[in-house]
Amino acid sequence: MDWETKAQRLPLPLHRGQQSHRKPVAELRLELSSPVTQPPEPFEPAAERRKPASRGGDGQQLPLPPPASPLSPTSYPYPEGAWGWERGGKSARARGAPGEFSIVLFPRGFPGAEVTLCILGSPSTFLSVLLEAGVQSPGNMLLCLSPAWLTKVPAPGQPGEAALLVSKAVSFHPGGLTFLDDFVPPRRATYFLAGLRPGSGWGREAAELARDLTCPTGASAELARLLEDRLLTRQLLAQQGGVAVPATLAFTYKPPALLQGGDASPGLRLVELSGKEGQETLVKEEVGAFLHSEALGDALQVAIKLSSWRWRGRQALRLRPRAEVGMVADTVLALLEKLEEEESVVVEAVCLPAQMPFPGSPPPGPELAVRICAVVCRTQGDRPLLSKLHLVESDPNHFASQLVQTFIHFDVTEHRKDEENARLLAELVRARGLQLDGCFSYWDDCLVLTALLCQELGLPCSPPAAMRLAKQKSRTQLHLLCRQGPPWPSPSLHAVPCCSLESEADVERAVRQVPLPGVMKLEFGAGAVGVRLVEDAPQCHEHFSRIVRDLQGEADHPGIGLGWGNAMLLMEFVEGTEHDVDLVVFGGQLLAAFVSDNGPTRLPGFTETAACMPTGLAPEQEAQLVQAAFRCCLGCGLLDGVFNVELKLTRAGPRLIEINPRMGGFYLRDWILELYGVDLLLAAAMVACRLRPALPAHPRARGHLVGVMCLVSQHLQVLSSTASQEALQALHDGGLLRFNLFLSLEEALVPSEYEEPYCNVACAGPSPAEARLRLLGLCQGLGIDGPHYPVAHFLSHFK
Repeated sequence: MDWETKAQRLPLPLHRGQQSHRKPVAELRLELSSPVTQPPEPFEPAAERRKPASRGGDGQQLPLPPPASPLSPTSYPYPEGAWGWERGGKSARARGAPGEFSIVLFPRGFPGAEVTLCILGSPSTFLSVLLEAGVQSPGNMLLCLSPAWLTKVPAPGQPGEAALLVSKAVSFHPGGLTFLDDFVPPRRATYFLAGLRPGSGWGREAAELARDLTCPTGASAELARLLEDRLLTRQLLAQQGGVAVPATLAFTYKPPALLQGGDASPGLRLVELSGKEGQETLVKEEVGAFLHSEALGDALQVAIKLSSWRWRGRQALRLRPRAEVGMVADTVLALLEKLEEEESVVVEAVCLPAQMPFPGSPPPGPELAVRICAVVCRTQGDRPLLSKLHLVESDPNHFASQLVQTFIHFDVTEHRKDEENARLLAELVRARGLQLDGCFSYWDDCLVLTALLCQELGLPCSPPAAMRLAKQKSRTQLHLLCRQGPPWPSPSLHAVPCCSLESEADVERAVRQVPLPGVMKLEFGAGAVGVRLVEDAPQCHEHFSRIVRDLQGEADHPGIGLGWGNAMLLMEFVEGTEHDVDLVVFGGQLLAAFVSDNGPTRLPGFTETAACMPTGLAPEQEAQLVQAAFRCCLGCGLLDGVFNVELKLTRAGPRLIEINPRMGGFYLRDWILELYGVDLLLAAAMVACRLRPALPAHPRARGHLVGVMCLVSQHLQVLSSTASQEALQALHDGGLLRFNLFLSLEEALVPSEYEEPYCNVACAGPSPAEARLRLLGLCQGLGIDGPHYPVAHFLSHFK
């Protein structure tokens, strides 16, 4: 649906370098100006109501067959072409143009008004008129896509005349809004216009509908045939006297009855041919006499083209010099071979544009033979039009507080009280009278709270149980291990055995159940903080004790999920290449997927080193990853949203590392926007408002990006000198690299075993090899590459 033009631009709170697992903003709640949530309330007689639409399998609203009328003397089949508006609306939405329509139960327009302008034809033919009518007279210009939507009945008290009734039509409203309406009882047309495009198949039906109506009508098929034949029009004008027409020589073959041969005027000569062959001598004589006649005046060129009511001005023309008699005659003879009945070959003067009569006039422009006019309807800059944006945040001084309509300061750091906090927030929303259309978050810790708040307010979102399942890593794996299908292959094939750890006793039990080596990580962690490869039982106990001692709460390391506690899990370590799959899911349907490759991690930790997008995998392997990620999300009940799934591709197929029920963090949103033109943040906002994003089904990247992470423990010296934030930003602004900053240097100064990447630098190229070479040279020049951080080794995994 289209949003009102009075709305303001959506401020995107993520500035360069912010990542989704950090805490830039807790929640965003959107309020849209929608005809469904805020319908206009004009007067409408109680007798007229709209019927609800049926829905197709993809959730689109489909037009309903019109009601049969016992008064109609003629019944028409419901043509397949009437579905073109539904397809056209879908195509317009993919282009970002206004074009979607719906049937709703709320009254619109002025059905009781005296004016009802009815158009029968293609929307593209009358689009500019329809849109303007929606502004000047909302709801009173109706587009009928089929004659079956119209009924002709005898006019009371007017023998021999008929009234035209509209039972179904597309109505137009300000801002490009369109609605498919059923009228019960039907509306009476006060003006009728039928489109007369070739091949519409409606000529006879339109002529029958337009005949003997009490209301005024537009052009008829007979009048259109007359007006579209330019040669006939010129002859009729010339016969009236005093009307100048371009100098014209026409060769006609079996002309219409109204078209008479001979000299209609000094500048218009019609030559009627008995056949299309054997006319060389006649053509050359007539062409020679015409080119040397005074009727051409100062014309230096002539145009040769076919003319008929069938062409409607769309035929190609040939321009020839007036002095080249033989060339003009040969062109006419070539066109004679294509001539059909009631068609003509026309030779006419090319008239020069008028010259300014005074000195100093601007130089003449180029001589144009074709003029093209295009009508484009879209929002300025493809911006989403939102009316209000509301923010809930724990930090009262957050920068985004000045960018929103409403700022609610609320402490959401204690997530073990999410149920209570959701109820309190819902009360605050109701107390402020906020009418919300959606609520979403892209910060890990607030995802469950967001789902609970949506449940309280009746807003669309994945269920809180699904969010909890995806948030706790061991529950995700154990739940999927039990999902044996159907559908096949079941998500259990991708799950990895694991055990939850809350005490030393749990560690001892887990060591006996999970094969070692294994991976220990925080249950609710983010950014790979605290993740470690463990080889045996002593290492498991040692790492568990270290985490319990060092990371006890949110204050010990903000932004990595410690607000949920510091429980851990032990999972089996699987060999293979690591990949991120970012999904956009709407109503359980996969709309888009973006796959990236990760380089080797720095064992025994798992901090990311390098990445490449798009993936270098074979298409069948990429498809395996996408389907595995999608099945795992569906298996957890994640049906609506933007999700990031981390997988490893092993010899036995994809294996799940974890599901992040929000858009990918670090650089992923920026890279996907750059390579594919898809903004995951905007897609998440649209899904949260129950709006289906228009995304390419098979997106193709516009290049390749390869990047490396910078760590304070390895690059503190260069990050303070040759690769400082200012230097990297200058290179980014110059187009030499892409720079994504995640933390300040002060925030990044933590023990190396708990550190997160400070930033990412990447280079683009038309191929992965060229992007790698550019990045390697840049890292060597800046000092990022070194013996303890071998960038060449990290990038070698993408060959």
